[in-house]
Amino acid sequence: MSITSEFLRHPVLTGAIAPSSPRLAEEMTAGLGLERAARVAELGPGTGVFTEAVLALLRPEARLTAVEINPRFAASLSERFPQVDVVTGSAEHLALNDVDVVVSGLPWTAMTAARQQGILDAVTAALVPNGRFTTFAYAHAAWTPPARRFAASLRSRFAVVERTPVVWRNLPPAFVYRAALPVAVGRARRGQPAAASA
Repeated sequence: MSITSEFLRHPVLTGAIAPSSPRLAEEMTAGLGLERAARVAELGPGTGVFTEAVLALLRPEARLTAVEINPRFAASLSERFPQVDVVTGSAEHLALNDVDVVVSGLPWTAMTAARQQGILDAVTAALVPNGRFTTFAYAHAAWTPPARRFAASLRSRFAVVERTPVVWRNLPPAFVYRAALPVAVGRARRGQPAAASA
């Protein structure tokens, strides 16, 4: 089973036409403090390229939960990575607390605005106050309305957002967003008071 065949079979569920490169996986997992994390979530792991890179950095006692909407990918991930808690379902329904890092391979530009917002709300709700979030975007689509909308939403939910240079050794070339310090948007949905605005 390949990500290309799954894209042709279910283009709505599979946002990529080729697996992410090891170079992009390296960029996705750098600078997140994964070596110190106790709980990590991965959204849209697909064939497990980022999963493997995350596991290489985690301590043995750390817990990794992977949320994958494609049941074929989910079954393959469970078999390949028995130490990972694989959940078959949508990232919008992420039901975790006290997550140190969220790593996402989701196709943001293929989503509606409502779905983008719902998933980002779930991410900020799951993260600890000093949590970190990383995801990527394809360089050729960076100036499309869905991509610009996602970037704005990301900056509204995290105190710190940085964008890496383009990783050319990926098909298509991509860059990585690294975000830290989630604001109270998502946590307020769990019944915690939102921070007062200045």
